[in-house]
Amino acid sequence: MKIICIGRNYAKHIKELANEKPESPVVFLKPDSAILPKKMPFFIPSFSNEIHYEVEVLVKINKVGKHIAPKFASKYYDTIGLGIDFTARDVQAKCKEKGLPWEKAKAFDGSAIVGDFYPKEDFDLENISFQLKKNENIVQDGNTKAMLWKIDELISHVSQYFTLKKGDIIFTGTPAGVGKVNENDVLTGVIEGKQAFQIKVK
Repeated sequence: MKIICIGRNYAKHIKELANEKPESPVVFLKPDSAILPKKMPFFIPSFSNEIHYEVEVLVKINKVGKHIAPKFASKYYDTIGLGIDFTARDVQAKCKEKGLPWEKAKAFDGSAIVGDFYPKEDFDLENISFQLKKNENIVQDGNTKAMLWKIDELISHVSQYFTLKKGDIIFTGTPAGVGKVNENDVLTGVIEGKQAFQIKVK
């Protein structure tokens, strides 16, 4: 399986990082080794002094597809989840300055939190409310209605470049409010009032 991540899909997040609004979805990958095992804490890696949390709605692909038309994209997933795309912001900044790929900043071991998944029928897909709490304080408060590209559009776009396979996970982008994690932080993800994950930072 592979993890497909979408960058710059919420206008306010683009603004907070002083990035340019893209003409099409920004796509990057994480290996399966990026997934933090269930019930394991997240250990801040030694190569970064600025690990940021980015909470995101997740989609799990349920069958093989390529060149999927937007009108058929809904047939390729039946569950929605929540997770975190951890980013070594200091490493990313150096990579961006030199025009280099982001993988060291985005795809390192443990950089992907994958929480619980729920039937998509439980949601209005274009109006999903989700939050990230840091030590019980809400630090990110998002809603999929603010996405620049909706879930089905993302699936269609990604499938033009990569064959989607059963078990693949798409991270659909993060809203504003990203910030640094510190040792002993507790991060809790909530989607439509349901706790999808909780992790401790070491």
